[in-house]
Amino acid sequence: MQSPLFAYSEAQSQERYTVQNPQMLRVALQGHGDILARKGAMVAYQGLVEFDGEIQTSGQRRARAHTGEGLDLMRCHGQGTVYLANLAQYIHVVEVEQDGLTVDSSYVLALDSSLSHQVVAVDSQYGISGSGKYQLNITGRGKVALMTSGQPLMLQVTPDKYVNADADAVVAWSNGLRVQMQAQTHSSGVWRRRGNTGEGWELSFMGQGYALVQPSELLPPQNAVIGGGLRAQYGMGQQGAHGQNQGNVWS
Repeated sequence: MQSPLFAYSEAQSQERYTVQNPQMLRVALQGHGDILARKGAMVAYQGLVEFDGEIQTSGQRRARAHTGEGLDLMRCHGQGTVYLANLAQYIHVVEVEQDGLTVDSSYVLALDSSLSHQVVAVDSQYGISGSGKYQLNITGRGKVALMTSGQPLMLQVTPDKYVNADADAVVAWSNGLRVQMQAQTHSSGVWRRRGNTGEGWELSFMGQGYALVQPSELLPPQNAVIGGGLRAQYGMGQQGAHGQNQGNVWS
């Protein structure tokens, strides 16, 4: 058999994580231990590989019930190679170091089982109940595979150059950054979008680090909101708007 399709043969690599192509991840298990992957993300595997549902702790269940933020994971273990993908989204492997990473759980494809994750809240500049956003704080040392809708933009934040981004376009950021949710409008009109511009809530990043933004303000299709509602009307992020203090951790 002959075909241009053979140009897409499997990648050969000794690395644990290899981007097979921009929208598929190859993970080698042998000699590297278990990984945690998004439930249902396996598209193929080779060798003796097993998949088990990852049980959430009671704290993770409470945080998920209260905030809507969390990870539905499966544990991949054995001797072999696993191929992961989700709705043909673009895949990026990030090395998590001591400072950690804050990420929207909708864009996590896989991570090392050695990493820990907790739900944290980002506060609104107005301190109004119902005007904040929840994210995941990933800490430890290891790698995490993130997904974006399209090719992303990595923005550097420095003490003399802060960055603002649409709350629905932000994928992840360095834990060392100071982050605040805000809307460029006076407080009496905080629930209104900016006139007729179509722009609403944004995240403001200050300090030293990086913020990852995707070229889309839409969530992956399995989580997209069809029709109206606060999220569609006001652009307040995946979990709508929640009033919590920045740095509050659910455990």
